[in-house]
This record gives sequence, C-alpha cells and structure tokens, in this order.
Amino acid sequence: MARQIRNIVIVGGGSAGWLTAGVLASEHRLASSRELSITLVESPDVRTLGVGEGTWPSMRDTLRRMGVSETAFVTECDASFKQASRFVGWVTGAPDDAYYHPFSLPQGFGEVNLVPAWAALDGERRFADVASFQPQLCERGRAPKQVTTPEFAAVANYAYHLDAVKFGQFLQQFCTRQLGVRHVLAHVNEIRSAENGDIAALMTDRAGLIEGDLFVDCTGFASMLLHGHYEVPYISTRDTLFCDTAVAVQVPYVADDSPIASHTISTAQEAGWIWDIGLPTRRGVGYVYSSAHTTDEAAEAILERYVRQTAGAGVAASMARRIPINPGYREVFWHRNCVAVGVSAGFIEPLEASALALIELSARMISDELPATRNLMDVVAQRFNRRFRHRWERIVDFLKLHYVLSRREDSDFWIENRSPGTVPARLRELLELWRFRPPSNRDFYEIEEIFPAASYQFVLYGMGFRPEVGEPKRLDDPQAAARCIQAVGELTQKYLAGLPSNRDLLEHVRVHGLRRV
Repeated sequence: MARQIRNIVIVGGGSAGWLTAGVLASEHRLASSRELSITLVESPDVRTLGVGEGTWPSMRDTLRRMGVSETAFVTECDASFKQASRFVGWVTGAPDDAYYHPFSLPQGFGEVNLVPAWAALDGERRFADVASFQPQLCERGRAPKQVTTPEFAAVANYAYHLDAVKFGQFLQQFCTRQLGVRHVLAHVNEIRSAENGDIAALMTDRAGLIEGDLFVDCTGFASMLLHGHYEVPYISTRDTLFCDTAVAVQVPYVADDSPIASHTISTAQEAGWIWDIGLPTRRGVGYVYSSAHTTDEAAEAILERYVRQTAGAGVAASMARRIPINPGYREVFWHRNCVAVGVSAGFIEPLEASALALIELSARMISDELPATRNLMDVVAQRFNRRFRHRWERIVDFLKLHYVLSRREDSDFWIENRSPGTVPARLRELLELWRFRPPSNRDFYEIEEIFPAASYQFVLYGMGFRPEVGEPKRLDDPQAAARCIQAVGELTQKYLAGLPSNRDLLEHVRVHGLRRV
C-alpha cells in the first residue's frame, strides 16, 4: 500500500513556521484527529528575522479561519489597522510628490472604467482620490471600522501592522494550546535520508530522532532543508531589484496619544526607500537600500535624519539593526517530501508587504492539497512549484513597476532602475498594452493574484502614467464614471463623519474588545 502522510514536521518557528502550523492544524482539525500529527521543531538559539510588520487583508481571513480572536491578536501582538500604503517622493521627489495604494477597489471596478474621466481632470486630482474614499480616511487618521463592528468585519477593507516577534509568540501559544501542535525546542544536528532520497528524520540535540512524512522548511536564510540538504539553487533578482540591505530601528511616540497612521509610509531616498509603520506603542522604521549605490554609514545617517525629522525632539530610537537581503527565490519550492515557506523559499525587499502574504498562500495551498499518500506528493509538488514560481515572478514585476515609472534624476540608483535591461520582459509588454487601456483582470492568469489589476492601476496612475486616448469601449461610460466619482465623494464624507481615529479604536479594543460573531 502507498505510504500515508501522517506526520508533518515543521522546522523553524517565527511567522512562517507558526502560521503554517496554524493553518494546517485548524483546517485538518488536528486537535481531534487520530490520523495526523504536526510537530514544530525550533532551535532555542536561533533568533527569528522579525521585521515583517505589514500584512495584506488576507490575514484577516487566515486568522478567522484558524479560530483566533481578533481582540486577543490586536492586543497581544501590538497590532494596528492598515488600510493602504502611501508612497512619498517616488515620482519626482518634489514636496507634493505622494500617492496612495489603498486596499479598497476603485469604485465600480470591473463595471466602469474610471481612467478616462480621471484623465480628463488634467491633473486636478490624484487617481486614488477619484477612485476611492480610503486615501482620505488615511489622511485624517481614521480607523477602518467602528467600535460596534464585529471582529474581522470591516467598513473599509483593512489589514494589520504588527510586531512580528510578538506575532510569532502569540501563534506559538495558540497553536500549542488550542490546535494540538507539538512544540519541540531543539537544535537539528543531522538530516537523515530514506533510501528513495526523501528526508526520513531529523536528529536533534534535545529530543532525539524526529521522524516525518512531510517536512516544511521554515529555517529562514539558512534554508537548512531545501538548500542545505537538497542544494536547490537560488534565482537572484538583484539585476532587477537592486536593494540588498536594510537597517531598522524602533521609534517611540512623542506622547501616549500620538496619532497612529492608518497606512504604511514608504519614502524614497537617494539609494532606496524608508518604511514607517505605526503600532500602538511605537513606530517601526527602516531604510532599504542598494549597497552598490551607497555605504552602510551613509544609509544609517539618512535613517537617523529621517527619525529626527519625524519623531520630534528628544525621542531616541533603538539601536539600529542591519539586515542583509539576497533578493531572489528558490528554483523550486517543493522538492521530494520537503517544501519551503517564508524566507527559506525566497526574500526580496519588503515593499508592498508581500512576505507574510506569501506565507499565508503557501500554508493554504499545502493545507488544501495535502497529499494523502507519498505517491501523490510529486504531483502536488509540481503544481505548487508552478504556482509559486508564477507568484514570485509577478511580485518582482509589481515591485519593479514602482521604480521604472519614477522620473527622479538625483542619483544613479533611480536612473539605472529605469534602464530597459533591468525591466522584466512581461512588465515591458504590459506597459505597452496599458498605454491604450487600463490594467484589467484579463492581464493576470491566477485567481489568487497577490497583486491584482486594481493594485496596478493605483500604482500606475499614482505615479503619473497617462494612457493615450483611443476609441471609447464598453466600460468607458462617462455618465457611469461620473456617478462612481460622486459616490466616492459621498462615501468619503459619510465615513469621515462616522469612523473613529485609528488610536481611539485601538484603545477601545484594548479596554473593551470587539464583538465576536
């Protein structure tokens, strides 16, 4: 008989390991199952990366399906609500150079093309302000829901900012106490192979031999199983995405009632960009840069200057932590009975917060297509590899879009980013198509595209891309577009009047909690 898949071993903790454990354990009802076991092996000596502080709205559904309380998650993970990303200085670097990529779809998306109506305004208003109410909510510091809105429900689509280290600890407790995941604190000394080339077991220093049928590599940069054991090659994207280093600090607020931004702020610099994420108790700030275009010392000086300018007098940031980035991803992600999730599968600059979303998608596909027997595993692995190769390529396209549309001339970093040889062929092709029509769902093949057509519209037109006017098409209905733009204005006023500030809602959650459904 074909060998059944009964024992799943996850190597490595942090967000990748514990999210994968949580998704698998909840979906397969591990706590009451006699057919499946999940063991997470985590070295007590390895520090998790802990910088992935931004998520996508998919995280709400992931946590809800796991059975997590949103109130507990927000309070224990120092989480806040995120509705958009704001890009400052990416187009020209001028004082008024800023645009939003909100989480809400353009009004009437898929039914009405708002681009001709927006273009007719001739620069009077930014595309996101015409197409969505959410930029104004962010500008005014509003929350995405009311205090009476139940857990995980929304008035405006939202995700989270969170403390990644606390998130891993929160998931660890939830998975072990509520979902039945076995947690082993031990260092892996040896990886033992079966006769057919699969991984048979791990030899650990404290727990002895741990056997498994499926091994999930969540060991971060080391990629202990997929790279260290199987030597799966790495595909570098350094020629497309130049940023290869980050330096990060934690910044306290000036006062306990300081506003909490409802969006990630990404501010362009001479050799990269600075992220600024507001949590309830602090800000997470970091400079992502290209070491070929600046020095570590100069990068730290730029980060210190940004903190001084935005934090206020007398506010001291934590000691800077440098994080190397080897931009790219594995040639395959699932090899034999080993699948990599998180940084062990790949890592690129955290622009647009794709890291945690990829972990969610990986965990969900492993869970949804978990092979019943070893004989089926190779088929599942091929499907997994095709899908995630496509996703990594599309993420690279989307991030490069932010650079290739820039008109900055102040440094070689920005000029070289526009060189045609650094732009993926598929992105060049799409940019040609989009000269005559807006990005649409037919441009993307996957149902679960991590960055759908709407995201491309917000970035494309936020950065000043202007389409050429052609013959009107079915969706180019001026009257319908006018109604949509009017609806955006009405919704903006309604939500500004009815929604609390981000900090006020978070304080309510801390004291009273949110209503569970």
